[in-house]
Amino acid sequence: MKKVAVIMGSDSDWPVVKGACAQLKEFGIPCEAHILSAHRTPAAAADFAKNARANGFGVLICAAGMAAHLAGAFAGNSTLPVIGIPMRGGAMDGLDALLSTVQMPSGIPVATVAVGGAKNAAVLAAQILAVSDDALAAKLDQAREEMAAQIAEKEARLQAELGC
Repeated sequence: MKKVAVIMGSDSDWPVVKGACAQLKEFGIPCEAHILSAHRTPAAAADFAKNARANGFGVLICAAGMAAHLAGAFAGNSTLPVIGIPMRGGAMDGLDALLSTVQMPSGIPVATVAVGGAKNAAVLAAQILAVSDDALAAKLDQAREEMAAQIAEKEARLQAELGC
């Protein structure tokens, strides 16, 4: 199975980003987490992105805030799917990160999840990898079934409480 790289621009992103790593591990997807900056360590970030496919990665998840463009820098240096996680922070509380992540030039896409959406980034990475992995696809189906069962249980509790 291909690995997923979870890249953050700063260690301050780790409290949110570790949710992506936890979700990937739940699906049995090997992952690595690294701190690389598009602006402070541009050569190291570019080198990682350029060599990611050869190093066994199938998807790159990049988290950055305050209009930092880590996901775009990785997408510009790799043809692997890149998923951006805009992070909260700064004067615009994540809106600047969201806009810098979604506004990519034609031909260099970045899939983008919600501000702070680390878990969804991991689920999307799993869905991408599951295109060619039936066992992983079955795990995703199971997770959906479990979510539906949880909602059904909550609905039953609500109706019992209402006495309808």
